[in-house]
Amino acid sequence: MPERPEGGAAAARVRRGRGRRPADEVRADALDAAGALLLDRGMGAFTIEAVADRAGISKTTIYKWWPSKGALALDGYFHAVESALAFPDSGDLEADLTAQLHAFVQLLTRTPAGRVIAELIGQAQTDPDLAAALAQRYSAPRRELAVRRMLRAREQGQLRADVDPEIVVDQLWGACYHRLLLPDLPVTEEFATGLVAHLMRGIRA
Repeated sequence: MPERPEGGAAAARVRRGRGRRPADEVRADALDAAGALLLDRGMGAFTIEAVADRAGISKTTIYKWWPSKGALALDGYFHAVESALAFPDSGDLEADLTAQLHAFVQLLTRTPAGRVIAELIGQAQTDPDLAAALAQRYSAPRRELAVRRMLRAREQGQLRADVDPEIVVDQLWGACYHRLLLPDLPVTEEFATGLVAHLMRGIRA
């Protein structure tokens, strides 16, 4: 997980110096600042102004890329956690599903990311812009990674031809989100391992 740089926004401004910087660099700074602020302080303290100050850029610049604080928060969140959620392809579907689900569980339970995604999902219920951004920028791309991995497994003869990968995604990750949002029982790596093992008995070719 990215750490907050020493010295904050003021020090960052000193390091950057004068002159117009490339747009990609400015956008990356905004995403770094948004992700760090979100994980440090949560959605309640997340504002466009705070991100602009932390990144050393103007609010106008931020609004060129993100129409709302929800869209920025979501992009910042995904930017912060993307590397932790990469989908492996070792050639063994069960091992890869287990490894990815373990990484997801660790992110939810051992870092502030679990609290943040729960806040984002909750706020999305009454914020249409955030709901759309959640689907487009976070859940849909991550779903696609899992579906593609299962389609490759099907081509390799590891998955039954009649299995719907979209439903498998809902069964595995949906179960983790269920425990995260309705915490009657904990989200654990043992739970993730059991989910995959039980499911593979029914879908393995």
